[in-house]
Amino acid sequence: MALLADIPSTGHLGDAQARRFSLGGDNLAVQASEFIDFAAHHITQGRKVVALYPTWRSSRAERAIRFARGALRTDHVAAVPMDLSPLALSLLADQLAYLAPYLPAGLIAELGDELAAHVLAGGWLRSVANLSTIPITVKQHMGSFAPGVVFLAFCAPVKRVGRVKKSNPSANIPFRPMNPTQILVSTGGDADRAAFDGQFLPAVGATAVRDLPEQPLGPAYWGSAKYVEFVVLSAHPDALTNPVRALRSTACLWCRDRVAGARCRFCGAANQTPIRRQPRPPASPSAPAQPGRHPQGPPPSPPSGPRPAGPPPPVTPPIAPGAGGPLRPPRPLPQSPPPRTGPLPEYRPTR
Repeated sequence: MALLADIPSTGHLGDAQARRFSLGGDNLAVQASEFIDFAAHHITQGRKVVALYPTWRSSRAERAIRFARGALRTDHVAAVPMDLSPLALSLLADQLAYLAPYLPAGLIAELGDELAAHVLAGGWLRSVANLSTIPITVKQHMGSFAPGVVFLAFCAPVKRVGRVKKSNPSANIPFRPMNPTQILVSTGGDADRAAFDGQFLPAVGATAVRDLPEQPLGPAYWGSAKYVEFVVLSAHPDALTNPVRALRSTACLWCRDRVAGARCRFCGAANQTPIRRQPRPPASPSAPAQPGRHPQGPPPSPPSGPRPAGPPPPVTPPIAPGAGGPLRPPRPLPQSPPPRTGPLPEYRPTR
């Protein structure tokens, strides 16, 4: 597990830490040499390398990963970009390093986004005028120049910036991790933490608060030298197992490693994302038949089997439309007189 950025570890998971590479140097060979040696060592041991890097500072990391794949002639190095703040990315990299011995490399490469969805990460800012990593509105940009304004900017699980009104940040919090919760706090510069400790910490309700040194890339991410960066995470025993259970993966069609997205993180082969089965909707009860209308569906079939002995049922004459009773049989026509027999009478003209 590697993190290609100048982001120190939080130490929250003890010895389980991702290997950090700051990628410093004048040229690509100097920047990527240490990472290439690290990747070559693990690949010769039969292991794959998952390399995380921030999307807001990705140029050197992407070049180093391409250089390592080309120099070692292997596709066992996966590039995993993450759009998180430095403190949140540091914690997430250590969580993946903690899970790496127990899960396949493909699942580790796909688990970053799912872990980020289970934490609350952001910053307490006095100004968002220079914030470029999280979208803001023109109103928020202009409001940064007003005195006494405080903003809450979140990068996980959603990107959101909101103004804290009436000293109550509870309305700004979009998500709360599973209890019990802990919070990691890093203060940039000489930022005043009195409002943060008095308003945000009670709103979150964390059982433990841990102060950490300032992240070197914190001012570059938040666009200000004065900020309070925080990550609220769950301290429940199932805090890391629940994201693993929620991730649905399948075998890659080319390298047979685990994959959960449209493309494999290692070989780049296109795959079909597994789709969960939708539950069948419950059968709705049939509507009662209205008078004068036949219910929908085929007519009931006549009962099978021998008919019971006895006289046949009486036949009811049909009902004429608009009539109130059975039709009467038609009257018989008058019969003509029988033909006469014998000689015809003599014809005599009248005078």
